[in-house]
Amino acid sequence: MSATGSTAALTPPAVMARKGDVPLVCLTAYTTPVARLVDPYCDIVLVGDSVGMVLHGLPTTLGVTLDMMILHGQAVRRGIKRALLVVDMPFGSYEESPQQAFHNAARLMAETGCAAVKLEGGEPMAETIGFLTRRGIPVMAHVGLTPQAVNSFGGYKVQGRGKKGGIVERDARAVAEAGAFAVVLEKVPEPLARRITQDIAVPTIGIGASPACDGQILVVDDMLGMFETFRPKFVRRYAELGRDAERAIAAYADDVRERRFPSPEHVFADQPATSKKAGTE
Repeated sequence: MSATGSTAALTPPAVMARKGDVPLVCLTAYTTPVARLVDPYCDIVLVGDSVGMVLHGLPTTLGVTLDMMILHGQAVRRGIKRALLVVDMPFGSYEESPQQAFHNAARLMAETGCAAVKLEGGEPMAETIGFLTRRGIPVMAHVGLTPQAVNSFGGYKVQGRGKKGGIVERDARAVAEAGAFAVVLEKVPEPLARRITQDIAVPTIGIGASPACDGQILVVDDMLGMFETFRPKFVRRYAELGRDAERAIAAYADDVRERRFPSPEHVFADQPATSKKAGTE
């Protein structure tokens, strides 16, 4: 594993220029410490509305508010130096009208310092995407399985199988032509994602899509194995931090109950030692 060599912050035009080139590396982040970890290795860091489920215990993303996205966007901004920072627009913050979307997107950008926003939806959102991009707000689009529409879909199901693939293709083409600088393809059949990637002029970012996409994104907590029971097909676990954390917490609890912690090196003497290491007193 190695970090990228560049130190300059990426921009939406730079991401667009990566179409068909070295795949874009994308992960979510919701806190400053995680942002600092992923920034050297990622091209795009997304403050996803998945924060509602991952950090706040919500059953879906529908309860996420604009204030929550701003709070987490500000935290992640503090940890980002080179990756392109994108913040999700939450459910209800952009669907009513292009004007509503502009007002809330402008607030997101002004208060978080992000370089772009992401919104869900295909053809019905094309007008809004055009409205935003013409007014200086870069937009990452999101088609296929759009979690904010989970109730309409009847669950987190694969989208675009069989004849329904044409719907997803039209959605991707519409948002790309409207001015989106990249399009997330979520949970669509591999051949469909491959066709869309070949068909549209902007990069595709896959999640449960195809290795042919111009980039890939995962929820960072999923790929780190923070949740033992949540194992979607499209996630490869690169660590088992949840299991490791549970073992560490159990060991700590045992040590406290058996009075093994704190041990002498973790407590303070009545008089400071004559030669002490920095940070020990």
